[in-house]
Amino acid sequence: MTRPHHPEDVDFGGPAMYRIVVQGSLDEDWSSRLAGMAISSTTRRDRVPHTTLLGTIRDQAELNGVLSTLSGLHLTILGVEAVNHEETTR
Repeated sequence: MTRPHHPEDVDFGGPAMYRIVVQGSLDEDWSSRLAGMAISSTTRRDRVPHTTLLGTIRDQAELNGVLSTLSGLHLTILGVEAVNHEETTR
C-alpha cells in the first residue's frame, strides 16, 4: 500500500506516471482525449465495472484536463495516484 501524499511531497515540476481508477466502463477509443493513457476495464465481483487509466501526464494542467473529462462523462473517480514505473504492473 502506498502512503498518502502530503502537499510538500508532491512535485509538479515535470511529467509523472499516473494511475486513475473510475467506476464505470470506458472504451479504449477515449485514450486520445485522455492524454494518451492506456485504458483497461474490468468487472469486479459485485458486477460493477471499473476502468483503470495508466500513463504519463505532462503537468498539472493536463492532469486537470483528464480529470475534468472523466467528470464530464459522469464517471465516479475512485482514485488518482502518481506511481513509479515499477508499480505499473499492478
